This record gives sequence, C-alpha cells and structure tokens, in this order.
Amino acid sequence: MKRINLIFIMMTMLLISINITKAQEITNLKLSGELFTDQRLLLQEQNDWAWNENRLTLNLDKKITGNSRFYSEIWLRNMGLPNISSSADLYNKSIVDPYNLEVREAYVQLLGFLTDNLDIKVGRQRITWGTGDKLNPTDNLNPYDLEDVLDFGRHRGSDAISFDYYFNSEFSLQGAYIPFFQPATMPVGIFANALNPTLELPQGMTLNGFTDQTKMPEYNLSESTTTGLKFKGFAAGFDFSLSYVWGIDGMPVATYNTFSPADTLGAININSQLSFYRTHIFGADLAGSIGGIGVWAEAAAFLPESKVVMTNDLSAMYPMSPVPVTQDTTVLDKEAYVKFVLGADYNFANGTYLNIQYLHGFINERGTDNLNDYFFVQLERNFFDDKLKIAPLAGGFIVSDWNDVGNNYALIYIPEASYMATDNAEIILSAAIFDGKGENVFANLGEYNMMMFKLKYSF
Repeated sequence: MKRINLIFIMMTMLLISINITKAQEITNLKLSGELFTDQRLLLQEQNDWAWNENRLTLNLDKKITGNSRFYSEIWLRNMGLPNISSSADLYNKSIVDPYNLEVREAYVQLLGFLTDNLDIKVGRQRITWGTGDKLNPTDNLNPYDLEDVLDFGRHRGSDAISFDYYFNSEFSLQGAYIPFFQPATMPVGIFANALNPTLELPQGMTLNGFTDQTKMPEYNLSESTTTGLKFKGFAAGFDFSLSYVWGIDGMPVATYNTFSPADTLGAININSQLSFYRTHIFGADLAGSIGGIGVWAEAAAFLPESKVVMTNDLSAMYPMSPVPVTQDTTVLDKEAYVKFVLGADYNFANGTYLNIQYLHGFINERGTDNLNDYFFVQLERNFFDDKLKIAPLAGGFIVSDWNDVGNNYALIYIPEASYMATDNAEIILSAAIFDGKGENVFANLGEYNMMMFKLKYSF
C-alpha cells in the first residue's frame, strides 16, 4: 500500500509540475522519455517465458537559471511474472502484477560555482568513466546493475557530490565523493545464479541446505565512503585520462563458512558469511581514430587494501576434537591485478558497421589467475535509408583456460534485426544462443537459449 501511495504521489506531483509550467508559460522545462518492452521466450519444447519487462522512463531537464540545471531520470516498471504460491498472494497486487519505481538520477548542477572554471553536481547521479563500448574496467564509482546479465555495463546512480574543474579547453579534473556504499544488484529471474561460484565439497559430502548472511560496511565516514579523482585531457588527436578510486568492491565474497552435519550419511548444511572489501583502483584510458578507424584502450589496476581470507569452520563436523577445526584459504592476495579492454570500430561506405573488442577480466572476476579472455564482435548493415538494421554477426567468444580451450570456453551468439517503424518507434527481434564448457559465467547458460522481442518508443 505504501508503494502504491508513493507512486500515486509522485505521478500527481509530476502532473502538477507540468501544469504549473504550462500556466506560467515557462518553456525551458524539457520532458522526454521512452516506453520500452522486453519479452523473451526460451527455445525449449515448452517455450517457457523467460523475461517480462515493461518500462516507462521519464526524464526531466530544466535550466533553472543561466548557471544552474536540474535533471532526473525515473523508471516505472512492470517487471517479472506473477509468482503465486498460495491463495493469499492473490490479495497482493504487487505479486499478481509486479512493478517497481526507481529513481535512476536526480541532481542539481551548478555551473561556474565560485569560479567560472568549476561545475558541481549534487544528488543522485551516474558518473560514467571509461572509453570501452559498455565494457569499462575503470567505471567503478557507481554500483553495477547486474539485473540483466545481457545488458553489459549497466550501473545504478549514486548519491554523490561531484565536480569538474576546467584548466582550459583541453584539460580538466573531475572528482567525486560518495558517502554511502551501495552494493551491486545481482541477476534476477532465470539468470539468478549466473554469477554465483560453483560450490565444491570434499569427497563423500553432499549439500543438504545453504544459508548466508551479508555483512555490510558501517555507514560512517571511514567505512562506507567512496572517492574518485580523474584527470582528463586531449593531445595528439586522442582523448585520454588517468584516474584513481578508493572504494569498496560491490560484489561480496564468502569469508566465513560454518559446516554442520545434516545426517549420518554425509549430508551437510553450510552457513556462509559474505563480506565486502576495500580496494584501490588505478585507471587509464584513451580514445581516438587512426586512418578513419575508431580505436580505444582502457585498463584498471585493482589493489585490495588487505588480503581476503575465507575460513571454513568444521568444528561441528568433529565435535570430539579438543581444538576448533578450521581451514583458511586465501581468496585474494594483497597484490595488484589488471583488467583491460582494447577495441576498434569502422563505418564502411556501404552502410556496414564493424565493432570488435578484447576484454581481459569480466565484472565478477578477481585476481591475476582468475581473469578470463573475452572476444566480442558486432557486424551490422543498414538498409532502406537506415530504417532496417541487421546484425548477422554479434556476440562473443570466451576462453578461461588456454591450455585446454576445448573444455574451458563459452560462445555467445546474439543476431539481431531492428526496424524503425516511425522516427521514434523501433522494433527489435533477436536471439541469444549460448554454448560452452567449464566454469565461465556464460558457459553455464546453455539451457537458456532464447528469442527476444523489444519495442522502444521515444517521446
């Protein structure tokens, strides 16, 4: 009920503000947005429905005075399918017709604050770093939004204060202060377990039950703060930047596991404590063109503030032991590891576009020995004055062990066709095919091959 009231109040305020704007004949408030639907069916015998998302995006952009601006982005969504397990659920509209409201951004920007060279933003904002196409190792200020694992590079906004100081037209300094830590949101629906590591048990043991608790950082100046600084410039035809982030990894790791027997036949229960750890991130990137070919490179060195250790407590398994039975395993050493991306794209004269990227280290991978190699390609061609676009070659190839590629690879194939029905309405039909072996994230999605239908209407 509270959620319904909140949505009603916000929509009412929006309508009132629009009417007030019209009445006062103020023309500098821009209302724009998008109606988006995303429907997916599994390519199996029963063709189960895999994804249902209907999203209304509202953007408000207003230049309040000559040197200040307000901007907001709000998502109102019908997301997911009814998950009814009892008749009582039929009385809960949020279960029968699931929806959510999300404030993606809402900030005020002050231009020329204190000095003509300084701009600041205060409020919820998306601070985008990096030059790679959706794959950005240096983009670590905002938490990852991994709700849809096929939507690479999505982040949520953060409540922050940020600034841009312009030394001249070619060089500037950007800084950000985020007082509250926000973890990454994990995949939902059929992708819910995509990023979870495989649980390996000693021989003779079987898992009966698993529970966990997540330990969040304390919300104070020392434990929950994230800060970042970035120097940006332009030289020799290339944009470049150097950056630093003192932050917290948004994906928790298991740091204490308690094992207890469930029966006398080898079945066990595990309770796991998950924790977040601090890390230093040093980044660099550049982008430009060589002979008409767009090129970019981006790298980030991650240095954990301290060693991350996982303790397995087996005391309950051996109650007669005179001392606690524990085993410590190093999850992550206090040593730097580097993720990077290299890419290029080119527009051919006949309307063909080619984009290729090589990524070393995906979002959820940590440590020098655990970074996989990802090769992505996008080949598309426009027809009929750009109304029809066909991408027959789109996807990626992943290798997790070069010494045994045949048993440690993943293949993603996502062909797509889109049609601009009107100037602001796009219809998209695509498929997602997965194949592979080994422990890579995408190798485990082979059962979720699907067809996808999307419609975007911009206003």
